[in-house]
Amino acid sequence: MKKLIFKNILSEILVFLLLALFSLTIIIWVIQAVNYLDLVSEDGHSFNIYFKYSILSIPKILSRILLFVLFVSIFFVITKYEENNEILIFWTNGIKKIDLINAVLKLSILLILAQLILNSFVVPKSLDLGRKYIRGSGIEMFPSLLKEKKFIDIVSDLTMFIDVKKNKGEFENIFLKDKFNEDNSRIIIAKKGNIISKNNLYYLVLENGKMLNLEKKNTNIIEFKKSEINLSTYSTKTTTFPKIQEIDSKELINCLDTYYNYKETYIKPNFECSETSINPVIKELFKRFIKPLYIFLITLVATSVVLKSKDEKNYLKYKYFMFFLGIVIIVLSEFTSSYIDIKNLYSPFVIILPFVFCLIFYLSIFKGSRKIY
Repeated sequence: MKKLIFKNILSEILVFLLLALFSLTIIIWVIQAVNYLDLVSEDGHSFNIYFKYSILSIPKILSRILLFVLFVSIFFVITKYEENNEILIFWTNGIKKIDLINAVLKLSILLILAQLILNSFVVPKSLDLGRKYIRGSGIEMFPSLLKEKKFIDIVSDLTMFIDVKKNKGEFENIFLKDKFNEDNSRIIIAKKGNIISKNNLYYLVLENGKMLNLEKKNTNIIEFKKSEINLSTYSTKTTTFPKIQEIDSKELINCLDTYYNYKETYIKPNFECSETSINPVIKELFKRFIKPLYIFLITLVATSVVLKSKDEKNYLKYKYFMFFLGIVIIVLSEFTSSYIDIKNLYSPFVIILPFVFCLIFYLSIFKGSRKIY
């Protein structure tokens, strides 16, 4: 009988959790996907790249909202049981309050494992894959983004101005500034031009113009009847260098090991771990491996609602206080990583904080749950 009762409430929590996760993830993803439209409208990437990149952000969204959704799910289901007097079934069948709390904690342990897998492997891999799509992408939407009487700087180091754009993709009165480095650049002015595609590469064909080469010690002007510029040689302005959250967990651990044990710089393609980058590495590892432990703490807070009956005095104040406490802990879990610094004496305390809170809270709950309703 006890197993059946536990199975019912745990399945209800799990169903509510999954439905809430799905709904909230879709809402956040749609809002975020709208922001990612800049990849097409400003950076010139194709819609195919846009959809792949935006879809690969879903694991990160799940990882960020899991703690909040779990707290709301447990709190809502247990409160509903209490309000509908369904919680009495537990006490009349000899189930102690600590037994119910322990049953939900077992579910939270499974969710901690899921969060660890999500944070450590799935999220970095999906984000890195999305960045690889950006790196390997060209500027397929470049021609459609060229507008009349507007300066366009979609790609790095190239600025374009078109006075007239015709329906057939032809341009009139074109101005270009091509920057090679700090000392060398060129300015091109042409009367006509158009963009053509050769072997999936885009070329800007210019006619009847002048090219002004600006060098540090020399300047010259070249007139031309026809000239081609390979637009595919220019890189997108979208950030292609991997961020710390996209680096594999194994690489981050190796970075930490190399820095502390060998006092050396750990260098890999697109990732260099040195004294200047060690703090972001530690913070990222904290988010991936320590932050999921707040799931256990938030479960304790949500389930502690059973310690008071709705018929007891100050029940509403107690319920609202526990909900407020849960929100405070969720907020705390979000910004604690900002206090982690290799030179900060409080960093070890920040790392063990969820362990200490879990122990203290569980002991206090254990004392308050000895009586049977």
